[in-house]
Amino acid sequence: MTVNSGNPVWYLRRLSRMGPREVAGRVGDTVRRRRWRSARPECPRVSGARFTAVLPAAALAAVPPDAAKRLVDAAELLMAGHAEYFGVARDDLADPDWWYDPKTGRHAPWGYAFDLPYRQEDAVGDIKQIWELSRHQYLTVLAAAYAVTGDERYAERVAEHLRSWWAANPPLRGVHWISGIELGIRLLSWVWVRRLLDGWPGAAGLFEDNPVALNQIWHHQRWLAGFPSRGSSANNHIIAEAAGQFAAACAFNWFPSSERWRNDALRSLERQLRGNTFLSGLNRELASEYHGLVLELGLAAVAEADAADVPVPATLRLVLLRMTDALAAVVDNRLRPPRQGDADDGHGLIVDGAGTDRWASLLATGDAVFGRLAWWPEVTGTDVRTPLLAALIRPYAKGGTAPAVARPSAKPGHFADAGMTILRGPDGIWCRCDGGPHGFLSIAAHAHADALSVEVRQDGVDVLADPGTFCYHGQPEWRQYFRSTLGHNTLELNGADQSVSGGPFLWTRHARSRVLDVGTSPESVAHWCAEHDGYQRSVHRRRVELTAASQELRVVDEVRGRGRAAVRLAFHLGPAIAADLVGNWAVLTWTRDGEDRFAVLDLPEQLSWRAHHGESDPPLGWYSAGFGRKEPATTLVGTGFADGTQGFTTVLRFRGQGAAG
Repeated sequence: MTVNSGNPVWYLRRLSRMGPREVAGRVGDTVRRRRWRSARPECPRVSGARFTAVLPAAALAAVPPDAAKRLVDAAELLMAGHAEYFGVARDDLADPDWWYDPKTGRHAPWGYAFDLPYRQEDAVGDIKQIWELSRHQYLTVLAAAYAVTGDERYAERVAEHLRSWWAANPPLRGVHWISGIELGIRLLSWVWVRRLLDGWPGAAGLFEDNPVALNQIWHHQRWLAGFPSRGSSANNHIIAEAAGQFAAACAFNWFPSSERWRNDALRSLERQLRGNTFLSGLNRELASEYHGLVLELGLAAVAEADAADVPVPATLRLVLLRMTDALAAVVDNRLRPPRQGDADDGHGLIVDGAGTDRWASLLATGDAVFGRLAWWPEVTGTDVRTPLLAALIRPYAKGGTAPAVARPSAKPGHFADAGMTILRGPDGIWCRCDGGPHGFLSIAAHAHADALSVEVRQDGVDVLADPGTFCYHGQPEWRQYFRSTLGHNTLELNGADQSVSGGPFLWTRHARSRVLDVGTSPESVAHWCAEHDGYQRSVHRRRVELTAASQELRVVDEVRGRGRAAVRLAFHLGPAIAADLVGNWAVLTWTRDGEDRFAVLDLPEQLSWRAHHGESDPPLGWYSAGFGRKEPATTLVGTGFADGTQGFTTVLRFRGQGAAG
């Protein structure tokens, strides 16, 4: 989600990151918004509409019983009005207020959508809290519960809420008509709601025989055709817009413009998926949760294509294949991906209950659609979404246009184009090293100033942690901290970030990194070396070595350049880690599966070390497990000076289980 402070300085900075074509496109958007204020065409009359993109008969029978139980448990909580979004509990979902923000207690104002100051929390509330409910992904959960149980209470609640939302949010009025990603995901939800309610007698009356629903679906697609994300904003937003538009044009192909919308959306989706993805398969935003979001959206779009028998370019399936293989390669032994860049808990399609592992679900779907490789991690969890998607998507080998492609014969450890390297050791030791681009496109909206940072886990537990994201706007000091250089396991010089921020989703100068040396074989000393130029007068170079035999991770930092520079070297510990710091020596303890674990952190003696825990002025010593949530965690910060004559060596020694001796 791209938001800003709304001041003239920000707009000038933002304008400086656009090219002429983007500027021209945005001028055209502004003119169109003004014209649409008074010119609101009516949805064309539709007769004889039928919904044919139904699930195959065997799909629901393939849902595992434990996954179905989790789904029904989640549905019952929703029926009772309970849910939690971004750390804020709600108990008003039996009859929701679509414009209410439970975090601030504010109501979004009414009016023409493009006039509303949605970036101003004091006027609107936290817009993400307001928008999230109206993605209607909780309705896909209720619809899925109806599909697996036949209990009409769930279907009736879905119908009640959809009619309420449609009545409260007429086209182009209110905050739910501002952002294309919201419209795209909402359309995808409606497609799945209609599919999952197909056995309910009221399904046709709710959708294809309902003029209000037809009007909403048509206006959503007209909006998406008119205001695509452009240029420097063509990141995950445009994937969601194109996927939602395409899904609706396939499944709700009832309008004179449906074929054009479908063809345009498919071209955009294929082009943007390629543009948003490295050849290695990693997402170019270098934000792991957006990799998951884009992969979910892409798989959902292909499901609609295959359900409607619409051919898609082979390159689209190939990108999704590469993304799935890349995900299988970067997760740790507990199937957790890196915690890199921004994360806002965004999902493309939700039909599962709480406790379902998102990443295991994606890998299970990848196995069903593409076929797992021998080196993929084992997936033991179950989910509802995989059998439903797999029932619609043709297996890759049977896709008709699938090209012959060489998939990795062994688990990749280094992704040169993305600058990501994973070093692995025994006992589930996993280390991510960051030597890649600062972010995607000219504004790098979801990037953090984390060049050369490391992230270390043992058996899935964050030891040296990436602290996460926490928030996007409304709390600028926290947004600044969680994406700062000091907020990551890397080195800060002279109190400045490596890259220069121009606002909460804008970087005006990007640090450039390059990997100098890498070796990921676990049989020897796995190593990685990279440097970046973010400090201009000085170059930060870092070398990381993981010795499997001794379970030792060595990090050496050098500052090369002119003059003396003030240094702060930070190591953020995960929330499960307790630390006893004495001088430059820290003993780390934690528990995993009932067993005590230990490690020793030998820190550079040239620096003065201090432990920080849950400090707020300024923020330091925090961990965000998910958007809107934060908890105190220990951060070790060493301060001193670098003069280019010596390096700073940090050694992390894992001491196994049982005793810290």
